[in-house]
Amino acid sequence: MTFPSKLEIPREVLNIAKKLEDAGYETWCVGGAIRDTLLGAPHNDFDLTTAAPPPEVQKLFKRTVPVGIEHGTVAVLDAHNQPHEVTTFRKDIKTDGRHAVVEFGVSLIDDLARRDFTINAIAYHPLKHEWRDPFEGALDLEKKLIRSVGDPNWRFQEDYLRALRFSARFEFRIHARTLEAAKANAQGLGQLSAERVRDEWFKGIQTAVRVSKLLALWMDVGAARIWLPEIGRGWEEGKKQLDKLPRDPVLITAFLATDPASLLTRLKAANRDIERGRAIGKWRDRYPDAKHPAVIRHWLAQVGESVDDLLTLAPDGVAKAVTAIRATNPPLGLKDLAVKGDELIAAGVRPGPDVGEVLKRLLGEVLDDPDKNTKEYLLSRV
Repeated sequence: MTFPSKLEIPREVLNIAKKLEDAGYETWCVGGAIRDTLLGAPHNDFDLTTAAPPPEVQKLFKRTVPVGIEHGTVAVLDAHNQPHEVTTFRKDIKTDGRHAVVEFGVSLIDDLARRDFTINAIAYHPLKHEWRDPFEGALDLEKKLIRSVGDPNWRFQEDYLRALRFSARFEFRIHARTLEAAKANAQGLGQLSAERVRDEWFKGIQTAVRVSKLLALWMDVGAARIWLPEIGRGWEEGKKQLDKLPRDPVLITAFLATDPASLLTRLKAANRDIERGRAIGKWRDRYPDAKHPAVIRHWLAQVGESVDDLLTLAPDGVAKAVTAIRATNPPLGLKDLAVKGDELIAAGVRPGPDVGEVLKRLLGEVLDDPDKNTKEYLLSRV
């Protein structure tokens, strides 16, 4: 792969780099934006790495946020209040697979050497238009290869999950030694926080060309066995449907899991997402008979807000029939009835639980036949 002579860097990033360079601090663009630019893929902001220690970055710029200052990262806010991350050159002294102890005051090459994969260890100088690629990341981009920088057994355990995500996103293969190390160190994934694993799994679903490829990788290295045990080998039976589903991480996780709520709870998903998964697990095998409108209306009344998720997963015939019924906007809840509680009391129903019971009974009749949803008819049934 031949490097372009010049990259289009946002003016705000150039201004930050120039101020650091003018103060005598070597500064380079690094990270995913460099990789994605070389691949012609969409990307977010360009991150900067610099020789300036974090306190110097804070002194040079009026508005900063210490987003990860213990690891050397300071966010510099531009005139539009947008943050741009600036990280001091650093190298790892030791790591336990979750956290690293870093040392500042090192070179750009030392900094690139601590990065996870060669394709993420490429630097571009935004002012001099020079490139640094000491680990042949550009060649790996050309080969469509995910390869660890240095000894893959020493890399962060998190990086293995990133390897799976990148492989599925770019449809790159994983270098043999990197893949072997991932499998050999799979048990170390148990040390990771649930939030970290959830983020990698969810991001992987959102960015993979084929979710089936992502899941196959998680299965292969043993990550699914540790963190996604509710997804069994039987998932391959729904492989075609899986790759056609919307890239909704909660929906796809629930589709794959035998017990969606348990899996989402383990991943410390938001309560609303856990409840979405619970509803999908409860109703996905209880679709209504597409030939009976009344049965469909009763089903709609029961599943409530979960209907859209369930229709996404439903067989075509059921989905069409349910969609046709929904288009008629039938009364499905107590609030849709033509009579209210106070009208039942006025008609002689005893205040209290009896009112609720009568309303439920009347709703049942209306679900059977929506034409009965008139005040005259319903009061005649009290």
